[in-house]
Amino acid sequence: MENIKNIWKPELYRIQLEAPVPKRLTCEDCQDRPLFYGKEYHGIMGHKEATLLLEDEPNGAFLIRKGNEYNDFYTLTWRFNNKVHHYKLYYDGTHYIKDKRYDSIYDLVADGLITCHMELKANHIMEMINSRANYTDSPYVTLNRRKINTLTKIHQASNRSSPITNKKEGKILEIESDIQKINFDITPTIEDSPLLYKYTKYHSFKVHTFKGLNWCELCANFLWGFTAQGVKCEDCGFIAHSKCSERVPNHCVPDLKKLRGVFGIDLTTLLNAHSSTLPFVVRKCVNEIETRGMDSEGIYRVSGFADEIEALKMAFDKDGEATDLSVYSNINVIAGTLKLYLRLLPVPLITYEVHPKLVNAIQAKTTAHQVTELREALDSLPPAHFNCLQYMVQHLHRIAQHADTNKMSAHNLSTVFAPTLVATPAALTDLAPEIRALQALLELCPRIYYGHQ
Repeated sequence: MENIKNIWKPELYRIQLEAPVPKRLTCEDCQDRPLFYGKEYHGIMGHKEATLLLEDEPNGAFLIRKGNEYNDFYTLTWRFNNKVHHYKLYYDGTHYIKDKRYDSIYDLVADGLITCHMELKANHIMEMINSRANYTDSPYVTLNRRKINTLTKIHQASNRSSPITNKKEGKILEIESDIQKINFDITPTIEDSPLLYKYTKYHSFKVHTFKGLNWCELCANFLWGFTAQGVKCEDCGFIAHSKCSERVPNHCVPDLKKLRGVFGIDLTTLLNAHSSTLPFVVRKCVNEIETRGMDSEGIYRVSGFADEIEALKMAFDKDGEATDLSVYSNINVIAGTLKLYLRLLPVPLITYEVHPKLVNAIQAKTTAHQVTELREALDSLPPAHFNCLQYMVQHLHRIAQHADTNKMSAHNLSTVFAPTLVATPAALTDLAPEIRALQALLELCPRIYYGHQ
């Protein structure tokens, strides 16, 4: 379990980040502006005049106009891929061009620009998006394998001896006893397979607008766009692209919705849902390690037992904040679970945008300049990533201060954590620059975060 690589595919997310950003071209003195439009409305205007206005604007610039007074629609004109495009635009309480509905023009334009950008730059990925998807190797199964098996066994046990057909009191007690015996045994076995105990139940997929960043649990690719990015099963919570949902087996386990947990969830999305500034998995594991693992030789380098790491992962998913870490005597299990949590983040703590900035920062000639450059790079992180990375860097700095006993210097810790904390291309095998950048963060931690000289 600890050796699981990042199961999410970052390509579509990275391509979306490169999409043009909406830029409203305003008209200050427009007469008869509809109440549902703002200064982006330019009144009655033809194609040629609109094209001229946008000719020298950047991609993403847009305006709204009306071709003539007799039209029963408006026109959205924007610049994309260095060309000007025109679309019929309607309003009936929500803004729309085709099927998707939007509360604001900005959302419509932003989502439309992303869709056009993805079709232009990621068409080769989207055409193959679900052709190679394998359910048994999917993120859904990888993250929930043991839970699916356990819940399926319980379901089958209850179906084999239903209280509805066995009405005698003694028989009902026997059924309850059978189900209790199949408790949440969270020690996985190598032969575990969610298909072993498969029973047929159709998923109830419905088109869904997801908040934050989400990934398809079948093909592992990003759900792009701002609205109606994919579908979600109302019974078990399975998330997928619409096309991918057509390939998902009829293996809906409704009780799994209560146990989906926190592993493999985008950090910002998770913290917003929990109204928190730090994941409880990170906080609880760090506190436990600093209580009884600071002097443990090879901490974070020595692997914990895979079955115990899986057990702790499931305990976090099932019990959340109430998870008792004291029952895990091997501190390497807790360290391994923390590394697993960070490794399964769809967007690593050091994001794709900040990764090159950190690598460039350590090229500065003086330490003072390095500190300045590193601070500027870190300031580019989303708040959730900034706070969690700061917490982890300060923790690892304290670990490194015990290197005489735990043998984990800043360099050793950076070597272990670079593949986990830094967003790097899958094909990149030489992580020397990333290791040096992370080592600089650990060694310069007091100056970066506390302002010490």
